[in-house]
Amino acid sequence: MDKLLKLLDTNARLTNAQLAVMLDRPEAEVAAQIAALERSGVIRAYKALIDWDRTEREYVTAIIELKVTPKRDLGFEAVASVYLMSGGYDLSVFVNGRTFRDVAMFVAKRLSTLDSVLSTATHFVLRRYKDNGVMFLGDEKDERGAL
Repeated sequence: MDKLLKLLDTNARLTNAQLAVMLDRPEAEVAAQIAALERSGVIRAYKALIDWDRTEREYVTAIIELKVTPKRDLGFEAVASVYLMSGGYDLSVFVNGRTFRDVAMFVAKRLSTLDSVLSTATHFVLRRYKDNGVMFLGDEKDERGAL
């Protein structure tokens, strides 16, 4: 199962037939195992990793550190990801917005106003070099020149 999950994590577009060959197992067995992993919630979703810098879409991504007073059922609707963290802050929240101002307003009006939020620190992502093991650079020429 671990090898199957690693293969899917690397490329979720592999067909059951391709996975069966790579795992040296019958295709029906691979299909049944994937279906069971989906039903049990081990496989949560299949997602394309998009290089948004190569599109016309305007966006900004921010990582917001939150110190919170623990409360039951704390929810965040407009966020991409939320992680419980160790260290100087409690939660790390990944937010996507159209502009820097959109993200700032989300923090000011939605996050910092929550009773349980003690403080926030917002970090804007300036460039994404690698995400989930996939490089996002390579075809761009470095115009800075050599020293």
